[in-house]
Amino acid sequence: MREIVTIQVGGFANFIGSHFWNFQDELLGLASDPEGDSVFKNQCLNMDVLYRSGETHQGVLTYSPRLVSVDFQDAMIVVVLIMDVYRSLRIYVCSLNVAGSLGSISSRGTLYNEASSVPSDVVTWKGSVSTQASEPHKKNLFLQSLYEEEQENLTHKRNGFQREIEDKDIVECLDNGVQFWTDFSKVHYHPQSLYELSGLWMDVQEFDNYGIGRDAFSGSFQGEDICERLRFFVEECDHVQGFQFIVDDSGGFSAVAADFLENIADEYTNTPVLLYAARSPTSYINLRSRKQTVFRHLHDSVSFSRLAPYCKLIVPVGLPSLSTSKASTFLRIEDEKAYHCSAVYAAAVHSASLPFRMEPVGPTADSFAVSGAVDVNGFVQMLAGQARQNMVSILDVAMPAPPLTGKQGEQSLLGSLQPLTPEVADNVEDFQAVESMIVHGALGSGGHHASVSAVKDSVNAVYEHATSRPMFCHLSVARCPLPIPLPFPSIFGNLVGQHGELLDSPISGSKLRGSLDVHSIPMAARLRSSSAILPFLQNRLGNLRKFGIERGALGAELLRSWRFEKDEIDDMGETLSKMVTALVPNDELSSDSD
Repeated sequence: MREIVTIQVGGFANFIGSHFWNFQDELLGLASDPEGDSVFKNQCLNMDVLYRSGETHQGVLTYSPRLVSVDFQDAMIVVVLIMDVYRSLRIYVCSLNVAGSLGSISSRGTLYNEASSVPSDVVTWKGSVSTQASEPHKKNLFLQSLYEEEQENLTHKRNGFQREIEDKDIVECLDNGVQFWTDFSKVHYHPQSLYELSGLWMDVQEFDNYGIGRDAFSGSFQGEDICERLRFFVEECDHVQGFQFIVDDSGGFSAVAADFLENIADEYTNTPVLLYAARSPTSYINLRSRKQTVFRHLHDSVSFSRLAPYCKLIVPVGLPSLSTSKASTFLRIEDEKAYHCSAVYAAAVHSASLPFRMEPVGPTADSFAVSGAVDVNGFVQMLAGQARQNMVSILDVAMPAPPLTGKQGEQSLLGSLQPLTPEVADNVEDFQAVESMIVHGALGSGGHHASVSAVKDSVNAVYEHATSRPMFCHLSVARCPLPIPLPFPSIFGNLVGQHGELLDSPISGSKLRGSLDVHSIPMAARLRSSSAILPFLQNRLGNLRKFGIERGALGAELLRSWRFEKDEIDDMGETLSKMVTALVPNDELSSDSD
């Protein structure tokens, strides 16, 4: 077995993760459905790569994600001491906002039904105690429906059971009322999976920069607890092929992730980390003052330069406006909703991870359900270890992917791919570029799922006739499309059909279509190491030099307040400079030296 352990750090990272695991859960359900589509039954994906089998104390078998999730506990304990007229002391304890980032879900999960370890008595105090606790968040319609379904399955009393919650009401509830990433999660998590940082004495809005997160991991026993949870999942694996790490790098969680990654690099030296550094459109705030601009630019430079050295491949993800990007041509995104944006990024991460769990079968290429399997180490070496040592990759996506034939097919799979990585240059000719492309569920003539060989022939034909092509391209193909689970946002436009086919004319009625209208879609994703990432890197290097390193830099005091010494800042500048130099053409380097 070649297992992968997934790590999610920060709010938006967990939104992405929630959608990602919903896709996996949907695949598992469709594969076991006797009346389901054969394309899902014969998907040839080894789900054990991402999941672990277990057993509760009651002997119930479990199948849960091999996952460590870290988020914010928006909690505060206020102790008020009041001396009454008889000079006796009474203690009042008020607990506020204890739900944190998990909403109505317990950090212990629901599989093992373990009780909380919070003590109910104050042992050392003999006087009266008054505890005021905030009301727990109530389950929304979707989570209520899951509970109803589980109770039905547990009791096996189907006669007379009437589902009181309709799917259309669930979809409407989620589209209008998601607050937490657990609000739309249909997956059971292991008790070791969900961890909330506590004792920070602030709300999540204040946890917004690299400096404020520096001690959150290493300044207490919390870092040890998190590492121990990771160790739990790693030690039960036969052979870990890599870590899939998603971090919300827009605030303090970037520092938490850097400390966590440093521990991983020390303890699991030969295990590659594929890191997605993600952020939501809401993190690109309107910078109304010079101070805010300097603050944000320095955070971005510091965050990237501190995360990069601890992973084998880093993929920046998150556009300032996903709704107006070319990646959303057939989508209707609301940028202010993390529920919307994270669904697109999660679909891309799902597609990118498919080669790591493919199982080729069959005697001939035409009978293959998948092709192009590769493990995390091979994937990283392919993109980051070629002649040019570039460990920063661009993520592109086509959602839905166009068909191989027909009018919409006039735009090829390659031509439909659009970047989800910000600050990427357009129309760059880079003859040293390396690409890994993943296509799954592609549609052919008549709206049927195309064979693996047909997809390979179509992509190869485009490359052969392209005016410029990368130095190397790896292609992975699977017939299984992206399933659309019920708790998926209504973000498809009215040119997207039930199976993700692109229509010639819009469907009448609502302009928004969701999981009740679209059941699956073809996808194409691409990770590429290319000099097109240069603007992203140059902006971070330039801002660090301008605002943090140069004499009289406006942000020098800010970096000192984040407890960075001069040599650390210089090291960050050197890290970014090497990344830029590795991508700059030799003729430009020689002209600069002249």
